[in-house]
This record gives sequence, structure tokens and C-alpha cells, in this order.
Amino acid sequence: MKKIANVLKYLLLLAVSVFLMAYALRSINFAAVKAELLRADYVWIGVTLLLSVAGYLSRAIRWQMQYAPLGYKPGLWQSYHALMVGYLANVVLPRAGEVIRCTFLKRSANVPVNVSLGTVITERVIDLLMLMMCTGFTFLLEFDRLHDFFLKIFTERYHGFQQNLQTLYLLGVVAVVGTGSIGWYIYKNIAKLRRNAFFIKVSDFMRGLWEGISSIQRMEQKGAFIFHTVFIWLTYYLTSYLAFFALPGTAGLSWQAGMAILVVGGLGMSAPVQGGIGVYHILVRTALLLYAVPLDTGMAYALITHTTGALLVVAMGGVSLVASLLQVKRKPAQQVA
Repeated sequence: MKKIANVLKYLLLLAVSVFLMAYALRSINFAAVKAELLRADYVWIGVTLLLSVAGYLSRAIRWQMQYAPLGYKPGLWQSYHALMVGYLANVVLPRAGEVIRCTFLKRSANVPVNVSLGTVITERVIDLLMLMMCTGFTFLLEFDRLHDFFLKIFTERYHGFQQNLQTLYLLGVVAVVGTGSIGWYIYKNIAKLRRNAFFIKVSDFMRGLWEGISSIQRMEQKGAFIFHTVFIWLTYYLTSYLAFFALPGTAGLSWQAGMAILVVGGLGMSAPVQGGIGVYHILVRTALLLYAVPLDTGMAYALITHTTGALLVVAMGGVSLVASLLQVKRKPAQQVA
């Protein structure tokens, strides 16, 4: 029954992606978009893809660094292959890639899944903070141009939040009461629960999860970790900005416009649909309208950047999937105290 529910959930998300993509294309002149794509200078797209590869390698190095304080030593290529398999999974199954890459790292380097999940949670929090910083910086740079665009997005979210406020209050009360009841029950029966096999497993899982989350606090190479974080987001920005030069209609855009597309594209890719399909295209083409870029040119830019990026992930993820499956599974590793 659970498998059927998961299949239905992913089919629903796929249907949403198809609907959003159809919506993005509804007022597009396909002949004009095709003409833009045929005139594109794909040398610049090749440069952006090389930058993306560098970003993925840097992310794999940064992920590998998070295990050092915990005593686990996955190899760089083991971390890289697990990371790319996770990205490949996200193209088909939104948000499933995080769990899948932890599973593959368990298979190749024998790092517990719960510990890896903790490191991934930390990674996602850092990415969210970086996206917020970029959003704030871009908003200050382009306030006059972007304030209506962001205001519309956040106003719609605010109205949706208001409409569901009572439901959220109810869920909050249920969550607080439920958490308090569970905590009280555990406190009163802790001696008995410590002999329960299921409770022991849950406790071990949560302990490993917390170890992964808190690994960054004990990291010795914090400077290198910060460098890779900045470098990763620099590659994100450069892939957005340098792709402007691939199309005549966007070649004259400023570096500030590149920041705007970085933020808007990041919001689109974070949507819980397969690979941000549809959402990314709608947001990017709308943001480019603010810079006097015609709708058809904006859609051509969104199609080029999203499609080439997705194909790169599929190609690299496919190679990593084969490489991971061919790797000999390690014997149980001893964790360094």
C-alpha cells in the first residue's frame, strides 16, 4: 500500500510539472524560440557546463570534509559518485535523491545512512542561507526593478498562508501536544524503553543523525569549507550570467541581471517538482521581462540553461551510477574515535 501511495505521489508531481510546463509555453511563439535556439552560441553553454562540473566536484569535496570530525573517511570519488546518483534521482523523484545518495555512500564507503542524512541536512541549511543572502543582496541592487516581482511572489504566499492559518494553528497545537505527550511517556518509562529493541534502533538512528548535523561544529578545516561553499555559489552565478552571452537577445544584460536570474532560478529549482520543470521556466522568463527581454527570448534562455543542465546531470549521474554499482563494497569500517 505504501509503495502504491509513493507511486501516486510521484505521478501527481509529474502531472504538476507537465501542467506548469504547458502553462509556461501557452503564449510562446515556437518559431521565434526555435530561431533563437538556432542562433545561440553554444560555446558559452559549454563554458557554463564546465563550471557546473567544477561546482559538483567542489560540492563532493565539501561533503567529504563533513565526515572527518566523525571519523569516517569516504574517498573523494565515492562521495562524488553518490552525490551525482542523488542528483540523477532528483530528476525523476523530487527530494528522493538525498536519501538515495546516502544509501549509495553506505554501500561504497560503509558510512551509516543516518549520519549521512545529518550531513545532508546541514548542507541544505547552508544552501538555504546562501540563497537568502543572495536574494537580499540582489534585492538591494535591483530594488526598483525587482521589488514588484518579489512582492507578488511573497504576497501570494502570504495570502495562501492566511487562508490556511487556522489549519496551521491546529496542526501546531497537535504537534506540541503530541511531542509533549511522547516526551512525557519516554521520561516516565525510560528504564523499560532502554531494553526495547525498536527504541534502541530509533535512539541510535537519531544519535547518528545528530552527529551528522553537528559535524560542522567540530570541523578543523572551516576555512576550506567556507571556500568551497562560496565557490559552489560562484559557479551557480557564473552559469547564469555567462549563459546570457549565448543568445543575442540577452548578451547585453548586466551582472546584476545575472544575480537576479541566479536567485529566481534557485527558487524555481527548489520547487518540489521533477527538476524544477515548469516552475523554473515561468520564473526565469518572467524575471527577464523586467530587463526588457522579449518573452520568446526569455523562454529560449530558460530552455537552454535548464535542458543542458539537466542533460549534464543525467550524463554524469548515469556514469556515477554505473561506477557505484561496479565498486566493490567495503568491509565494515572501524570508526576512528
